[in-house]
Amino acid sequence: MDDSLFFTDHNLEVRETVRAFARSEIAPVARQYDAESRFPWPTVKRMADLGMLGVPWPEELGGAGMDYLSYIITVHELAKVDASHAITVSAHTTLGTSPIVDFGTDAQRRRFVPFLAAGKVLGGFGLTEPGAGSDAGGTATTAVDKGDHYLLNGAKVFITHAGVGEIFVCTARTTPGRSKKGITAFIVTKETTDKAEAQAVGMGHEPGLPWTRGVSAGKKEDKMGWRASDTREMHFADAVVPKENVLGTVGQGFVQFLKTLDSGRIGVAALSLGLAEGAYEEALKYTSQRKQFGRYVAGFQGVHFALADMAAEIEAGKLLTYHAAWLKQNGKRHKFEAATAKLYCSELAMRTTIKAVQLHGGYGYTTEYPVERMMRDAKVGEIGEGTSEVQRLVIAREILGDLLGD
Repeated sequence: MDDSLFFTDHNLEVRETVRAFARSEIAPVARQYDAESRFPWPTVKRMADLGMLGVPWPEELGGAGMDYLSYIITVHELAKVDASHAITVSAHTTLGTSPIVDFGTDAQRRRFVPFLAAGKVLGGFGLTEPGAGSDAGGTATTAVDKGDHYLLNGAKVFITHAGVGEIFVCTARTTPGRSKKGITAFIVTKETTDKAEAQAVGMGHEPGLPWTRGVSAGKKEDKMGWRASDTREMHFADAVVPKENVLGTVGQGFVQFLKTLDSGRIGVAALSLGLAEGAYEEALKYTSQRKQFGRYVAGFQGVHFALADMAAEIEAGKLLTYHAAWLKQNGKRHKFEAATAKLYCSELAMRTTIKAVQLHGGYGYTTEYPVERMMRDAKVGEIGEGTSEVQRLVIAREILGDLLGD
């Protein structure tokens, strides 16, 4: 892809900075954190210091004051080396912070966004429930109006940063039944479960936050991939949420999270694209150095074809992802493009990482090379922030419109 299609000189500088950081500081430790399923506080602190946790937010709110493309570049470059670090930035930025920026009052933005944008604490998004995954309209967590506050009860599952994070946007049902108009978004807080680690590195815990009584982190998931990313349940037990923490208009939570997920899908596309490109680079390097039958593995025609397919599909993924990002940055409708990029790149990541493992032969099945981790990390891209099946539904509705009905 010709860089001049989408990138300014500043975008290219961001790319080089993030690329150098990922390869020098994340690559040496990624295998260890994955094996231990441990959140990488030291490197996340370094990302915060470099402004990576607040790339697209204004400086007056504590952010880096860059554009949306710079954010997508950041996720893309991190994922070439390690998806867990990339999803930490993506979930924190798009899911944890953007709803407050997009739908919050001035007071809410001033109160919460500086902590998130400056990387002082981590944020997350509480949407998925045991009985409401792809069917997000089936939200069962309740929010009962008690005059000056709401009382929340219920549980969320598969929430990124539910343990390590401290500021969250969560959905709950303010009207009984299954109406999409009965769902409202709330800002809630809780202390990190890793307070000692957070205090040791100097980020991740903010004592000045007003904690939401009744909100707690649940069981940490032992995952196949993204193992250095924190994923847990989140529980609400008579959680007292003041009315000033209602995000936007009561009953508009469903509309809000659909808009948030449109943007989130571009981030997952960038992450998946990075995984694919990282695996391709590893396969290209390995086959160009490994000899079999007296010549380099890359010299065999069957390997030519595999590498050619990888390269061609990655180029297609770049254009889909950065076109969707450009549309969002310029305030244009991007639902179709975001879903298309997410669908294509997540499935591309699986195809490419599987091929990369195959091209490494037996070594590809060991932890000596990063491609086995990349293959495990790739799978969740087809599931999180809308499964591949949901993306196809979104795309179908965009192209068929009223023919599909409600």
